[in-house]
Amino acid sequence: MSHRAYGYRAHGRRALAIGGIALALLLAGCSGGTGGSGGSGGSGSDSGGYGAPSSQAPEPAASGLAVADSSLGKIVVDGDGMTAYMFDKDTQGTKTSACTGECLAKWPPILSDSTTPKADGVTGTLATIDTPDGKHQVTLDGWPLYTFAGDAAKGDVNGQGVGGIWWVLSPAGEKIGG
Repeated sequence: MSHRAYGYRAHGRRALAIGGIALALLLAGCSGGTGGSGGSGGSGSDSGGYGAPSSQAPEPAASGLAVADSSLGKIVVDGDGMTAYMFDKDTQGTKTSACTGECLAKWPPILSDSTTPKADGVTGTLATIDTPDGKHQVTLDGWPLYTFAGDAAKGDVNGQGVGGIWWVLSPAGEKIGG
């Protein structure tokens, strides 16, 4: 009987170790690379530290923005209450997003049916940029907006500071932290 009980404990330890390794790999994949604001001039096909490609990209975030309370204070959220993020590799005020390919699998754009999105409580300037497939990605003070696939519930801010390049925005369109 003691051998059988030991076997279950050993199996449990092995399962915990495998789970811990998988978690470490997942977190390392979302680390954002070596840091710094520059890059090596990589292409959109490079993962850029956004994690392994997924078999199916999440649906783009719901249109419409609002303000919500979070552990970081008042933040901007999409129509489903999910936290909105900006990307340091985007250039404020340009008409393009630097998040492409595998990046979009982890950071879906916040889209709008309108080129003039509205938002309750958001005081920054709202507009849109066109995505490569002709949709309208919402911008706040010139920053394209995204949600994070790692946020599971309304108000989660798990993407804050990922890789030192992803940030939550205040209602005025200012980066929180970083």
